[in-house]
Amino acid sequence: MSRIYLDNAATTAVRPEAIDAMLPYLRERYANPSSPHSSGQAARRALDHARETAAASIGAKPTEVVFTGGGSEADCLAIFGIMDANAERGNGLITCAIEHHAVLHAADVLRRRGADVTVLGVDAQGFVDPGALRAALKDTTVLVSIMHANNEIGTIQRIADLAAAAHERGALFHTDAIQTVGHVPVDVTSLGVDALTMSAHKFEGPKGVGALYARRGVRVRPRVVGGSQELGKRAGTENVAGIVGLAAALDLAMRELPESSKQVRDLRDRFVERVAAAVPDCALNGPRTERLPNNASVRFAKCDASAIMMALDVEGVEVSTGSACTSGSAEPSHVLTAIGLQPEAARGTVRFSLGRTNTAAELERVAAALPGIVEKMRNLSGVMLAGG
Repeated sequence: MSRIYLDNAATTAVRPEAIDAMLPYLRERYANPSSPHSSGQAARRALDHARETAAASIGAKPTEVVFTGGGSEADCLAIFGIMDANAERGNGLITCAIEHHAVLHAADVLRRRGADVTVLGVDAQGFVDPGALRAALKDTTVLVSIMHANNEIGTIQRIADLAAAAHERGALFHTDAIQTVGHVPVDVTSLGVDALTMSAHKFEGPKGVGALYARRGVRVRPRVVGGSQELGKRAGTENVAGIVGLAAALDLAMRELPESSKQVRDLRDRFVERVAAAVPDCALNGPRTERLPNNASVRFAKCDASAIMMALDVEGVEVSTGSACTSGSAEPSHVLTAIGLQPEAARGTVRFSLGRTNTAAELERVAAALPGIVEKMRNLSGVMLAGG
């Protein structure tokens, strides 16, 4: 029985085309792109081409893109780098309660250093209220960091409105777009953002490589110092093979985006409808429409999501209970808590995140397996309660 992978929000399989693009830079084209000889300059050209591809995918200029060792590093470079470089303006940072821990933990570090950190709440669907942001902004606010789409419940924020509110008070705006780049249209000008982060392994590129867009004129102090690589913003010999893989995967994702996004969304919608009709007392977390096309975060009443996940794994289906970065935690997800779910409901949430290669037959197999699994878990829970 073939296995079904529905944890694409955690990571995706590397596309064969990206692997093929990377292999020469792991074999014969291994030179350092900072070296002046012919081999080094060939590597430099590959790096430049990848930067052009990454920039074009989000409507930016190549000189505005800095490659990093992944999405978390890109988030930290944006937050620490912008806050440190603009300290003369103030020490205020505003973020929101459902951010990835790369952002929330960076905010914690800044708070311990004495920064004025504000964490905005969200509504029941995960949206930040622009009015609440305006009320929180101060003349000393340097940066607002609010993610483009949430990795657990799929909510796509109204970033253009939030960025406009920040700019009204002279603050800069960063968005973690790690879940959206390659999956929905992303344009830095339309969004109005000053900084944006992406990660290759979320759109079928390799792990360990990401990028930060920083608008021209935005000062960013490097976190990694040494050489002058990456426009002086991130020292260290570039991972040319990984960066080439990022660009190859992103180029294909952008070319296929209109078709693949609709295909995945349609599969997701049919799956959610099928599950809702077959399983009593279950509900979708997050909004119906303004959400990632591949995300189905479903809560099952009177069930433990970890038990459902393990039962599905036995059936050959791989899902998650939330962010892979916090798997194993006994505490309810901070995202589900922030949208107002009680601990029992939060612990009953399973995240199904589809990918480009998933099929209708696979989703039908999962939807057919769920009613029996959920019923069994509920019966076991009732027996345990009665026995206790």
